[in-house]
Amino acid sequence: MTVGNICNREVVIVHRDEDVLAAARLMRQFHVGSVVVVEEQDGKRIPVGIVTDRDIVVKVLARGLEPAHLRVQEIMSAGAETVAETAEILPTVERMRDAAIRRLPVVAADGSLVGIVTLDDLIDLLAEMLGDLARLVKREQQREVRTP
Repeated sequence: MTVGNICNREVVIVHRDEDVLAAARLMRQFHVGSVVVVEEQDGKRIPVGIVTDRDIVVKVLARGLEPAHLRVQEIMSAGAETVAETAEILPTVERMRDAAIRRLPVVAADGSLVGIVTLDDLIDLLAEMLGDLARLVKREQQREVRTP
């Protein structure tokens, strides 16, 4: 299974010149913990950074700064790591673990943004797999009971 199979294809985006307050409002409006910062290149949205709710708290609010007076580019994690939509799940999890990141923008072969994979997506996948395994054990037990 690839990242492209499980990623969320509805990504909330901002441009680097937008203010931080606008990014925070988008997070609230769409109930997400991050926005991907993109640049338009040849009609494609290329991810160039990411802003998380934690970035806003730690880099803006905790310092007493005014989010309406700061641009996204001032607080974004620039050069955000991305993952190809064709990447396998396990190596992607390992990359996220090693880099201590919870979210990865997903890109097509041309580098354009196609989705985002998050820790929540991976936990959902794991929960589904564990449920399937539990049902397998139960079915095996039921079959065993029916067999003379």
